[in-house]
Amino acid sequence: MGKSKPTGRITIINPNSSEAVTKSIDEAVDPLRWSEGPVIDCLTLKEGPPGIETQCHVDGVVAPLSDLIRKEDATTDAFVIACFSDPGLHSAREITSSSVFGIAESAYSMALNLGEKFGVIAILRASVIRQQRYVRQLGLSERYAASLPLDTGVSGLESDTAGEHLLAVGQELIDSHGADVLILGCAGMARFRRRIAADLNVPVIDPCQAATIQAVASVRLATAA
Repeated sequence: MGKSKPTGRITIINPNSSEAVTKSIDEAVDPLRWSEGPVIDCLTLKEGPPGIETQCHVDGVVAPLSDLIRKEDATTDAFVIACFSDPGLHSAREITSSSVFGIAESAYSMALNLGEKFGVIAILRASVIRQQRYVRQLGLSERYAASLPLDTGVSGLESDTAGEHLLAVGQELIDSHGADVLILGCAGMARFRRRIAADLNVPVIDPCQAATIQAVASVRLATAA
């Protein structure tokens, strides 16, 4: 008996123009690929900024992101928007009948199953403000420890010292804010998840993995005989 063909396709869109971030996302979700599972493709929004670091960046990618979703819609069963600000999430849900998962929303929902209070390692202080606002909008303030910034842009996550910095911020979230679950607040942090979880001994959520897990479940249930 031959091997079954993959069923369905998940399209993960990195809304910034960094191919390095897209590669990091692709590597992070690789454990979720298997021969009979949905194909998982990672795309880069070439019109996006090098990193989504301001509200203007978030707002500015909605139109080109929507155009890319329309382009890929006919061959996609679920989309993942791979930016922790969830840009264009509600617009995307209006223009496609496929499921659309934002990585922040997915990470927050996963965190509720793993502990009492989640903390977020953010990139910049402006990111903290957006995360605080989003948590309030989702009604999750009572389960939210805090967001603390690395004070570095997306490109800074490629430095040799980035891992140590993430560990220090994660430890502060645990010690000073009572977090018992940590969320990596940027898709570019994916390569540090295992190390942080091992060194700090708490669950650490990579948001792209969280959203892709939910997307895989959605596609599998929709295509199951």
